[in-house]
Amino acid sequence: MRAPRIAVAGMWSRQIHGLRFDGTAVATAVLRAVVRAGGEPLTLFAEGPAAASERLDGFDGLLLPGGFDLDPARYGQDARSTTVTADFAAQDPFEAELLAAAIERRIPVLAICRGFQLLNVECGGTLIQDLPRDSVHRNSVHEVAVAPDSALAAALGVTALSVSSYHHQAVDTIGAGLRVVCRAPDGVVEALEHERAELIAVQWHPEDTAATDPTQQALFDWLVVRARARSAADTPRESVR
Repeated sequence: MRAPRIAVAGMWSRQIHGLRFDGTAVATAVLRAVVRAGGEPLTLFAEGPAAASERLDGFDGLLLPGGFDLDPARYGQDARSTTVTADFAAQDPFEAELLAAAIERRIPVLAICRGFQLLNVECGGTLIQDLPRDSVHRNSVHEVAVAPDSALAAALGVTALSVSSYHHQAVDTIGAGLRVVCRAPDGVVEALEHERAELIAVQWHPEDTAATDPTQQALFDWLVVRARARSAADTPRESVR
């Protein structure tokens, strides 16, 4: 059986080392984590001739990685001076459409940092645009507590862990249909699950230490395992040998 194909949203950036002009990139650590889990990561560009639902044809899972801040207009706010949105306007709707299509088609989703915030916003939630300058979330490792009865806890195999945190925004109002399943000691929401989707969204960056930390790698393993199960379920019986 082929390796599960994982669609990874690429970030369209004005400047990428080695290119003369703009380009699309995904953190190598994210791609390697998918490969270690046994998946085949394939990067999608923020523009395409087909609808998002069609672009997910042939994919078994979706990964939305970290990146720029979301445009606050998506959650009814004006941008603050500290908010840094994507280089190209196509980025937010591209990822939002992929997310909606994956939920509709019941494709497993792992959303990280920006992807986590996007999920909340697309479900009608809001964000805190700028955490205090001395916030532990801006660039450090801190503890989080996971709800024992969550899919996240089942995937990680633990209910408490240290996470690599690098974000200046945070979830504020929780979107409809979402459940908070993890928080930091200061109350900041660290993970969400969706009531009608096979989806785990985390605020931290599991890819940072996944190569040496099996607990962080477990999130990517979860995505690929669920993607493989979906692929097997969709494979005609006569094609399975």
